[in-house]
Amino acid sequence: MAITFPSEEWIKAFKDKLNGEEGKDWQEAAKNWEGDFLFVVKPDEVFSNKVVLHIDLYHGVCRSVAYFNEGDNLPETAYQYVGIYSNWIKLIKGEIDPIKGIMSKKFNLIGNMMKVLRSVKAAQELIKTAQKIDTKFL
Repeated sequence: MAITFPSEEWIKAFKDKLNGEEGKDWQEAAKNWEGDFLFVVKPDEVFSNKVVLHIDLYHGVCRSVAYFNEGDNLPETAYQYVGIYSNWIKLIKGEIDPIKGIMSKKFNLIGNMMKVLRSVKAAQELIKTAQKIDTKFL
């Protein structure tokens, strides 16, 4: 059954994929990564809410995830990856590369850009793992 993005169920399924067999390539690529993210889904013509997904990544393990609505108190994180809903759809479908998305200004990265650029493979595998979720978009 397809899981709607973004939702609490979707981010929990993402954690399961990252920590499971389907996340092995990401686990290997991210074995030296330390840093948590807020994935900020901004409104556009299709999606009217701002939603934030928190994902805590540490040495190839997704330690925790959380779902926040606009106005909720957000945790402080090392990084924020920010984009409009329609670009998140393209990212999850594999139509936008996570790093090229930053360079083309489809996404904004808040945090240490140099550290992220040293972990391109981990970023790409993170998104490839997200693509393994049976995802439904609005």
